[in-house]
Amino acid sequence: MAKYLDPKADVTFKKVFGEHKNLVISLLNALLPLEDGKKVESIEYMTPEMVPDTPTRKDTSVDVRCEETGGRKFIVEMQMEWRASFKHRVLLNASKAYVRQLPKGNEYNLLQPVYSLNLVNETFEPDMEEYYHYYRLVHYLHSDKVLEGLHLVFVELPKFKAKNLTEKKMQVLWLRFLTEIGHDGADEVPQDLLDNPQTGQALEIVRESAYTEAERYAYEKFWDYASREATKEADMKAAIAERDAAVARADAAVEKLRQDKLQTARNLKAMNLANEQIAAATSLSAAEIEKLK
Repeated sequence: MAKYLDPKADVTFKKVFGEHKNLVISLLNALLPLEDGKKVESIEYMTPEMVPDTPTRKDTSVDVRCEETGGRKFIVEMQMEWRASFKHRVLLNASKAYVRQLPKGNEYNLLQPVYSLNLVNETFEPDMEEYYHYYRLVHYLHSDKVLEGLHLVFVELPKFKAKNLTEKKMQVLWLRFLTEIGHDGADEVPQDLLDNPQTGQALEIVRESAYTEAERYAYEKFWDYASREATKEADMKAAIAERDAAVARADAAVEKLRQDKLQTARNLKAMNLANEQIAAATSLSAAEIEKLK
């Protein structure tokens, strides 16, 4: 029985979406907020900037860049771990892609929109129910007034649930492909993913038997590094939480000591001691003692 590799890894993601134009076109049309009549029909791959030259590089993200024939630019990124700076990096890379279209002296009306599709394998908006987040430049009072140019989409893969969804069919199928095909070499895959022409083709591409020994080694190295990074991130978060708790405990102790001094001062004041005597006994200032009731 066939075994399948996880499509979120760098080597598999690039093989599926970086080497098969029809599949990345299907993914873009399924997940981007494109209007009817403006679907992507043909693309050419662009020279990547963040895709590694060596498969064992120390990073847990991979991107595929392409442009519509004569038009829009697309950046598709698979991000295994979330960082607070990630949105800023996405905005920067999309802006760079937008600016680089215009050599000096060309007309601004030749600029084409840039779409950045970011698939994130972590939950980064825990207070939001939605897994799909779309950002663009809109008037803050009149949302129908839009500055075309940059379109940023973030998908929180862990939030995606295949049941009871109203999203379009291919969006569901692609998200299921990305979330249900595990990196443990699972040999059972949903039949509807196999039956669909696009996801079926993608599954053939991530068959373990289709990879060379060197590619499988790079694949395992990717997951080893991702696991270490996840552990490092968890340890860092735990250390920060412990530090914050220690600071909170120290602040609470200082405040309790202050409240104890204030109560002592009240008691002494009730005994009609002079403010100077109370200040000497409690280390409180004369102004603080004067305010006590």
